[in-house]
Amino acid sequence: MSGHSRWSQIKRKKGKTDVQRGKLFSKILREITVAARNGGADPKGNLRLKAAIESAKAANMPADNVKRAIQKGTGELPGEQYEEITYEGYGPGGVAILLRALTDNKNRTGPEIRHLFERHGGHAGTSGCVAWMFERRGIIQVDAERIKEDDLIEKALEVGAADVRRVEKAFEITTAPDEMEAVRQALEAGGVPVTEAEASMVPQSTVRVEGKDAAAVLRLIEALEDQDDVQAVFSNYDIADEVIDAISAA
Repeated sequence: MSGHSRWSQIKRKKGKTDVQRGKLFSKILREITVAARNGGADPKGNLRLKAAIESAKAANMPADNVKRAIQKGTGELPGEQYEEITYEGYGPGGVAILLRALTDNKNRTGPEIRHLFERHGGHAGTSGCVAWMFERRGIIQVDAERIKEDDLIEKALEVGAADVRRVEKAFEITTAPDEMEAVRQALEAGGVPVTEAEASMVPQSTVRVEGKDAAAVLRLIEALEDQDDVQAVFSNYDIADEVIDAISAA
């Protein structure tokens, strides 16, 4: 998965403008509303809602915004009805792309996503065409500058983590998706500096992409992530970090 973490870091740095911050807030609030609708308003018994609230806190979202989004999900306040849809397709170089959307109008969202694929050298596919290439896993990020690798590996394996690896200035801990929250809490209780935790779709194999295809893949991924209804984009591209740095600086 070389390149994925690096690209995510660059995206977070870019996301500091007011417009991008507004888009991030909108996506998080939509996730909170749907999570509350499907699993109830108590984050203790609704891990999806708990994760969404943690994302809101990390983005410095006002607590009142979170409260209203939950109330919309439970029906205490009026709000839009969102439908969860998975879209699949291929990008330049044959990379597989899987994305999750929450939309109040699938007749608008579907054509927009197909257009983005075509505009950036890819093409949308049918349901199931690439989903089989991905596995749902929990991913926990830890600040690598604040803990020694041997100490982290020992603590992570003790509390049920499946794997630990170094990614630049962070350690990436992999867990089963339904065990991620328990592992995160245990690590934090043990003094581990957790910076982020999320359920992700991890590719079982990757496709090496270089040159013009690499730039085209990242443009497509960014365009899909910026689409208002898209909550998350997953891909099996393998792009070297130095190539990503060069592309982002261009």
